Amino acid sequence: MHPYLRRRQGKEPVSYPSPDMEKALARTLGVPIFQEQVMQVAMLAAGFSAGEADQLRRAMAAWKRKGGLEHYYGRIVNGMLARGYDREFAESIFSQIQGFGEYGFPESHAASFALLVYASCWLKRHEPEAFLCAMLNSQPMGFYSPSQLVQDAKRHQVKVLPVDVGVSGWDSALEGEHARPQVRLGMSVISGMRAAIAERIETARAVRAFIDVADLARRAQLDKHDLQVLAGANALSTLVGHRRDALWAAAAAVPDKDLLRVTQPEEERAVLSAPSEADEILEDYKATGLTLNRHPVALLRPKLLEQRLLPAETLFTYPNNRLARGCGLVTVRQRPGTANGVMFMTLEDETGSVNVIVWPSLLEKQRKEALQATLLAVYGVWQREGEVRHLVAQRLVDLSHLLGALRTTSRDFC
Repeated sequence: MHPYLRRRQGKEPVSYPSPDMEKALARTLGVPIFQEQVMQVAMLAAGFSAGEADQLRRAMAAWKRKGGLEHYYGRIVNGMLARGYDREFAESIFSQIQGFGEYGFPESHAASFALLVYASCWLKRHEPEAFLCAMLNSQPMGFYSPSQLVQDAKRHQVKVLPVDVGVSGWDSALEGEHARPQVRLGMSVISGMRAAIAERIETARAVRAFIDVADLARRAQLDKHDLQVLAGANALSTLVGHRRDALWAAAAAVPDKDLLRVTQPEEERAVLSAPSEADEILEDYKATGLTLNRHPVALLRPKLLEQRLLPAETLFTYPNNRLARGCGLVTVRQRPGTANGVMFMTLEDETGSVNVIVWPSLLEKQRKEALQATLLAVYGVWQREGEVRHLVAQRLVDLSHLLGALRTTSRDFC
């Protein structure tokens, strides 16, 4: 892909080793990209028949599992040499054919994929609320967790509203008639919540609004566990107040079967203090895996700045090859088979995400930090080429202890 991109950007001249190659490769500036082009090259430059070219296509798709490309080497290289191509070009064509066993796309598949990407980008740009809603309602899927989707949406000025038994359905939904709707989280984001429970809540609510937690429990036929799940997710706030009050009300609304319900006068009920912001964030992650409060790293920012660990938005202004320090929650770890042992990581903070490259030599030295840290500090060199930016790691420091009891998850090697 890199030769093609350099040619498209005018950084490298477009050339063809022969008029036949121009026929096959003109639309991709002389670089074979699609499976059909490889078949054309084999036919035009190495003398393959159409049947032989199709056999080559099948072998390309399966050679990693079954082998079978080796016997094509002489046929391709010698065929091209006999037709006047130099050995270096012939060898490079065979190497590319081997590479197609990993990433080769038929042109029709590539076009379909490109169309889906374009449509998704258009929706994310022009209808970000609807895009977020659809992504949340399609979980589990893809590369990004609900937390990452919500954090990104918030950074793009999308208003996200919490789960509320007085409003929320099972799925997340759009609210508001104005130009910028809001996204209301659905009960599906709550850990331990079941669709049947949400359906009973919606059915009862359609008759009339709930008065209090006891009314909710009675009309939606909820047991103590159901109420505690909702209270833990702060979904009862409009009925009873903050989380601690909600958990207290949940316990009182459905007493143990062998105990008589005792209704206390309002003035005699325990007065519980509201949770701190840190406690709220901790409970949010426990209950839903995400928070609508500040990003956890935002609470640690003063301490991180003392160590000169800078936010993503600052790093993104850095020029190429500048020493840099970043820190964030590890959201993704990838180690593709074609990357020669390189590991790619994504760190998320309150301002955005940073892509990190960890070379095999560093991974060998700091395997524990790379694979186990939840909050990771990276010391390295900032690399920037156009809009592509990443941090090449030179040292990793596990700062997970700063998160206390907070537990987040990452998508690792999937």
